Amino acid sequence: MAFVTRQFVRSVSSSSSASASAKKIIVKHVTVIGGGLMGAGIAQVAAATGHTVVLVDQTEDILAKSKKSIEESLRRMSKKKFAENPKAGDEFVEKTLSSISTSTDAASVVHSTDLVVEAIVENLKVKNELFQRLDKFAAEHTIFASNTSSLQITSIANATTRQDRFAGLHFFNPVPMMKLVEVIKTPMTSQKTFESLVDFSKTLGKHPVSCKDTPGFIVNRLLVPYLLEAIRLHERGDASKEDIDTAMKLGAGYPMGPFELVDYVGLDTTKFILDGWHEMDVKNPLFQPSASLNKLVAEKKLGKKTGEGYYKYK
Repeated sequence: MAFVTRQFVRSVSSSSSASASAKKIIVKHVTVIGGGLMGAGIAQVAAATGHTVVLVDQTEDILAKSKKSIEESLRRMSKKKFAENPKAGDEFVEKTLSSISTSTDAASVVHSTDLVVEAIVENLKVKNELFQRLDKFAAEHTIFASNTSSLQITSIANATTRQDRFAGLHFFNPVPMMKLVEVIKTPMTSQKTFESLVDFSKTLGKHPVSCKDTPGFIVNRLLVPYLLEAIRLHERGDASKEDIDTAMKLGAGYPMGPFELVDYVGLDTTKFILDGWHEMDVKNPLFQPSASLNKLVAEKKLGKKTGEGYYKYK
């Protein structure tokens, strides 16, 4: 009987350990790599919801600009959120900013973080080199996530030894305003990792949706072909860009027409995404190059940010 009891206790103890090891990671400490528009936005929303954040970029100058943009964004938000209590708004801004520290050395700060979110240049080689290096310094439990909008998550995860703790976490611009987050699960991503990222997204006040590691995930997979089909419609001479934009705004209820939107997104960004997909699936008719898009990008007419794209801006 004593033997049976010991066996039972061992069994219970073993299953309890297994259950504990399968518990989701509660993300408290976040490291954001990349102090650009997306990275700064991610850092802001994480800090504003009680997380300790380290924002990493290559130079102190970049980080100073990032912190300034975060402070300006927070002050704009606090004016609306705390309109009747400006003092509380100031306290909110100061508390959020105090939760964000900065560093130019990613490897030195990831040892104590729960989650690394990468938001750097859309270049597979650069991302692979980053994660391969961080993999050596990050804690065993640390989850890695990429904010890529166009690259395959699996291809980035394969640069590490933690494919089960790697996923996509795709935010939308501007991050503080946009509620959606796409949580991308690769064939190797563990359920524990996936659920931890879903929970983290919810703590940020976001609405997470799940998608497999397919080109463009959900939003861009539907949006980019739509933009290109509008461009092709115009290239064939079937309708003017002005009429196409008007038709989609008045007929489909869209806030912007496809040409207004592609100019806003950036023609270089759209071309980069399309070229990557075309390389992966050359025969797919949705991913075929556009002559007018290629021409405008070659002429450095990239949309609103350069003053001219499909439309001219003053």
